Amino acid sequence: MIRVGMGYDVHQLVVGRALWIGGIRIEHELGLLGHSDADVLIHAICDAILGAANMRDIGFHFPDTSAETENMDSKIILRKTMELVAAKGYRLGNIDATICAERPKMNPHIPQMQQCMANVIGTDPDNISIKATTTEKLGFTGRQEGISAYAVVLLEKD
Repeated sequence: MIRVGMGYDVHQLVVGRALWIGGIRIEHELGLLGHSDADVLIHAICDAILGAANMRDIGFHFPDTSAETENMDSKIILRKTMELVAAKGYRLGNIDATICAERPKMNPHIPQMQQCMANVIGTDPDNISIKATTTEKLGFTGRQEGISAYAVVLLEKD
């Protein structure tokens, strides 16, 4: 059996925060605001994974009202998400994700993001497709007020 899930996340760009995307820190004058490290890519991927397994969403499992999740490294959230779906008998088929950001440019960082998340998940980096785009200076992304990410995930179950 195969199951497909879709995820989306967005966080505001602010001064005084580190920019974490895809499990890696990217040098930039702005970072993403959030309860955890605000890694939009990992959060979108986790929502897609949980959705494919019909296990609600990231906020249900990792609430932003919990002291335990405050400033949490999203790689921990990704690992725990994979443990949750594995307990239901699912394994990852593949991930296809898109980061929407005007700046900084994401393309130079994509191979490192793929390798980082593959290490956390325990899969081949070839199973994690990451693309980057801008919004051609339109909307909150174009004004560099925030960054968003979309993800689609395929889970498999014997």
